[in-house]
Amino acid sequence: MTADRKDLKSGSEQLPLAFGHEARASRDDLLVGRPLEAAVSMIDRWPDWPSPVVVLAGPPGSGKSHLANIWREETGAQVIAPTSGGAASETAAHHPVLFEDADRIAFDDNALFHTINAVRQNGTTLLMTARSWPSLWPVELPDLKSRLKAATMVEIGEPDDALLAQVLVKLFADRQLFADDRLVSYIATRMERSMAAAAQIVDRLDRLALARATKINRNLAAEVLAEIEAGSSS
Repeated sequence: MTADRKDLKSGSEQLPLAFGHEARASRDDLLVGRPLEAAVSMIDRWPDWPSPVVVLAGPPGSGKSHLANIWREETGAQVIAPTSGGAASETAAHHPVLFEDADRIAFDDNALFHTINAVRQNGTTLLMTARSWPSLWPVELPDLKSRLKAATMVEIGEPDDALLAQVLVKLFADRQLFADDRLVSYIATRMERSMAAAAQIVDRLDRLALARATKINRNLAAEVLAEIEAGSSS
């Protein structure tokens, strides 16, 4: 499959069924730019962490889950959800543990507190991902607030143009599409500064080009960027 779709007949626009294009998320597929350097360095330092609890915080699509998945595969970490009556603290006493989207998934204050204590007492580690700092989480238990303040915080910033360009190239490649450097640069300098936006743009371009039996070009990119901007402002 190529970006020009020459084998398709032209006609009225009809969006095709979305067959799904899962982005690869192995270590070899990780694109490391300046916004990710500190987080990647922390993952690579394990188990020599400054503290046994690390929080990766960054905007949607910034690479938190990709890094967490790499860490989980390399360490054998168990995925946990600290809920009342759950086994998170028992698991944390014997294995590295991963708690994703901590600021969006309801957790029990006491369960997370006991999980952190189990990590500290048994020499294991806990990695948490979130969109915001722990100080903004809905925590009421003072002891848990104290434990979270002692965690190591690593911020993932918004991607710069260079990283966005790399991400766009990868996303096109995942769909077996080609976009030249000028087109990628055009998109990267005009889009919202997020990995999630990059995925949305490539998906829309792919499906729109297929529906119209045309190649992915600057005019189509301009249309998609304008469409997404109008949608976000409405």
